[in-house]
Amino acid sequence: MILEQLRLNVTREAYIFTPLYEPAKANGARNTVVESLTIHRDSGRIELNAPPTQQGAQVLQEVVVYGIMGFIRLHAGEYMIVITGYERVGSLRGCDILRATTFQILPLPHNLSRLSQTQIDDEQKYVHLLQDHLRQNTFYYSYTYDMTRSIQCQSETENSAEPMWKLADTRFFWNRYLADKMITATESGEQDLTAFILPVIQGFVDITSTVINKHPVSFGLISRRSRERAGTRYFSRGLDDNGHASNFVETEQLLLCEREPAGNAGGQPIQLSFVQTRGSVPGIWGQITNTRYTPQLWVEGDLNDHSVLATSRTHFSEQIRIYGPQVLVNLVNKKGYEYPVGQLYARLVDALADPRLSYVHFDFHHECRKMRWNRVQLLIDELEPALTKQGYCCIDPNNATAGQPTMRSKQSSVVRTNCMDCLDRTNVVQSALARWILNRQLRDIGVLQSTEVIENDAQFMSVFNNTWADNADVLSLAYSGTGALKTDYTRTGQRTYVGALNDLSNSLIRYAKNNYLDGSRQDGIDLFLGLYTVESSLYNSPFAKNKPWTTKAIPTGFFCSLILFLIILFHPERIGIESSTVYVLLLSFFFALSFSCWRYIQQHGTVFVDWPRLKPILFPKGVVVGDRSSPAFAAVKENGGAVPWMMHAPPERSNTAMLDEVEQGYELPTLKKTT
Repeated sequence: MILEQLRLNVTREAYIFTPLYEPAKANGARNTVVESLTIHRDSGRIELNAPPTQQGAQVLQEVVVYGIMGFIRLHAGEYMIVITGYERVGSLRGCDILRATTFQILPLPHNLSRLSQTQIDDEQKYVHLLQDHLRQNTFYYSYTYDMTRSIQCQSETENSAEPMWKLADTRFFWNRYLADKMITATESGEQDLTAFILPVIQGFVDITSTVINKHPVSFGLISRRSRERAGTRYFSRGLDDNGHASNFVETEQLLLCEREPAGNAGGQPIQLSFVQTRGSVPGIWGQITNTRYTPQLWVEGDLNDHSVLATSRTHFSEQIRIYGPQVLVNLVNKKGYEYPVGQLYARLVDALADPRLSYVHFDFHHECRKMRWNRVQLLIDELEPALTKQGYCCIDPNNATAGQPTMRSKQSSVVRTNCMDCLDRTNVVQSALARWILNRQLRDIGVLQSTEVIENDAQFMSVFNNTWADNADVLSLAYSGTGALKTDYTRTGQRTYVGALNDLSNSLIRYAKNNYLDGSRQDGIDLFLGLYTVESSLYNSPFAKNKPWTTKAIPTGFFCSLILFLIILFHPERIGIESSTVYVLLLSFFFALSFSCWRYIQQHGTVFVDWPRLKPILFPKGVVVGDRSSPAFAAVKENGGAVPWMMHAPPERSNTAMLDEVEQGYELPTLKKTT
């Protein structure tokens, strides 16, 4: 059992964790062995029940800790990340679900004297990357409930004596890399640290107690973000070499429903679960940020290349192994900018010729244009036979066999939905599918009559809609840097002009963040997940700033000349211009200067993008995109990779489809046309 509260005593020699027990649990805890955990700061060694090395060692700090995320090695040595604050989200199957709210990053080394000044500076940047990652994302955990697996998966190991960390789905075990030190020590038999290994997921969790037709229910939504190809919006697209899809999320809708109306004895609630997945279009493609609103699209469309098709086959083989047959819902546009991506998806499914893959292409923006969002029902109607066949998970604790709850039904397949980002359109469709399944579940267990629909219950629908909209916002913040688009429809069932204006604002903020801030966010993800490790020997700083002077001078020149142009145009008296000739000359000069700077930025856009510094962005055929000044690119070049200057030249067209047009109906909405 994982320890819930720990007293951390910080001394100069060690970090010492001692279990704390709440008063309500004190009686049961007296007969248990209280194990302390000591982290020796000089060596990093972990020791259970270590004997005191120094009597009366001075305690520098005392902290109450609610979990150990794990350890990460930087220049000076290891750092330990602990959870110091949490809030209770709700309860599932009698287990508290918690969200970590505050953390501390504790250094094992005492000082940085052996490091160079460059390493000290970089050490601080690494720590800031970790802090930003912890602050900008949402992390959930439970001491007794496996947050990484659906209840259907948990039911398959109900009688297992294995600890939670061993049963956890490694795709969603977000701190798996950080916990590796404790896991390795436990697996080797050196010492059992199971009580201190706490699996944490990153994503969204919400649990609400409400009532449906006088039946008390707990409605929950859990979205688990995969760590296998995690990244920011434009720096992580498609599949990697191992078939892992970018922005892959498993979303489980839960309903724990009392059999009898409130006030009657009804036993334990029946447990209903429905799982959906979302993930980037499962092919090899990408978008190259270049300061334009619509990035350069790169699609690997040569299916004669064995590796291209094999990568998609690997992805679907893994998905089928875990979830069963796949119902593939593609929401990208059938025209314009998104067309090559949709075409690639269709060609891949045709080439794979797997009967377990069912492909549906629903052009969301076209079908729902002019704010006719009710037309999402057309897709639901088309998917209804597949939804009926795949079913859902239903566990009845009241019909127990041999002491175990009865599995009344299982979900046999899954709907995998995507748009370009797997955020906005995807969430609208997933919430509609979840609502359809919810109606079926409630009818099957007798809470709703065959002619009733949950949409008529205004109180519950408010909970349902807001939960799914909150889910969209949280997942979007982690991936794109802003809340989701189209959430006005998810919350209210109607598309509004106010919602469209809000989407316009979010789209512009996304543009700024995705082009000029996402490099450091991607670095934080790569560092936290162990995709980049800090090497102390033969060290070259990845943060070295040796970009050409134009990267700062030209944007500065553009904004200054633009401001001066506007001042001269509208307020010439402020700078004392009396001659019309001087007025025209100055106006022409600053207009020409600002236009020239703007044109230069457009033509050399990739130079001005905030690229990741720790790990280069790799494309097929050895193409590398990013900041050439980073030492990471020197390593790629030494290994035979091509390192063009900031991707001025596009890849060979024989294997790609590239469009650089303004996308019609892409995530930026308009007020009068398609949104």
